[in-house]
Amino acid sequence: MEKETQPEAVSSVLKVFGIIEALAEQKDIGITDLAQRLMMSKSTTYRFLQTMKTLGFVSQEGETDKYGLTLKLFEIGAKSLEYVDLITLANKEMSVIAKQTNETLHLGMLEGNEIIYLHKIDSNYSLRMHSRIGRRNPLYSTAIGKVLLSDYESDEIHKILQDVVFVKHTDKTLENVAQLEQELDRVRVQHYAEDNEEQEPGLRCIAAPVYNRFGKIIAGISISLPTIRFKEEQLPELVRLLQTAGRNVSEQLGFHDYPVSN
Repeated sequence: MEKETQPEAVSSVLKVFGIIEALAEQKDIGITDLAQRLMMSKSTTYRFLQTMKTLGFVSQEGETDKYGLTLKLFEIGAKSLEYVDLITLANKEMSVIAKQTNETLHLGMLEGNEIIYLHKIDSNYSLRMHSRIGRRNPLYSTAIGKVLLSDYESDEIHKILQDVVFVKHTDKTLENVAQLEQELDRVRVQHYAEDNEEQEPGLRCIAAPVYNRFGKIIAGISISLPTIRFKEEQLPELVRLLQTAGRNVSEQLGFHDYPVSN
C-alpha cells in the first residue's frame, strides 16, 4: 500500500518510527541527511524531531542540526522486561502462599489513578473473591492501592487522585484524601496495607510491596479472604508470608534492603 493512501495518523506513526530507526543506525545525523534518507521534506522532519525532542526521545547537539536518540526508549524497554520478569517471579512466591492458605492472591501495579491486576491465583474455596487479570480497582479502597500510594509524597498523591471521586463502596470506605493520607502514614510504618471491607462487604485484603532495584515500589502482592474465614490472630502470619514474598521478588529485581514489620 502506498504511503499517500494511508490515513494521516498511520502515516505519522510510520514517519516517527522511520526517524527512530534512522537515528538508531547512526549516532547523530543532520536534518538534511535524515530528510533525504526518509524521503521527507526538511520542514516535516524538523517538526517531528522537535516534538520527539519535547517528549524526551531525541536530543539535539547544542544549536546544531545534529540529532540523536536519548535513553528514553531503552528505559521503556527495560521497564517492559522488568514487568515480564515481575509476573514470573511473583507467581512463584504467590504459589507458595496459595498452597499454605488456599486463598486468593493478586499481583497489582499502578496504572494512572487506579490499580490494575497483572496476575492472580484463585482460591480453592467456593466462597472467594471474584476478579480477573486486567481488572482495575480504586487506589483508595484496596490494600494494593494503599501500598502503591505509600511510596509517594503528599503533593504527588493529590496529583494522582485529583480527578478521582471517592465512591462509598461500603460503610467503611475512606471518604477523602485526608483520611487516606492518615491511613498511608500507618502503611509506611508497618510496611503493609489492609482493606477491611472497604472495597466489598465481607472481604478482607492484606498487601505487601514489591520494590525495583532503585527502591521504588512498583507493585503489591495481596491476599484476599472472606471475613468469615479471617481471624485477627492470623494477621501477623499473613503479613509475614506476604512480606517474605515481596522481599524475595524484590531481591530478584535487585533490591536488598526490604523493610519488614516489627
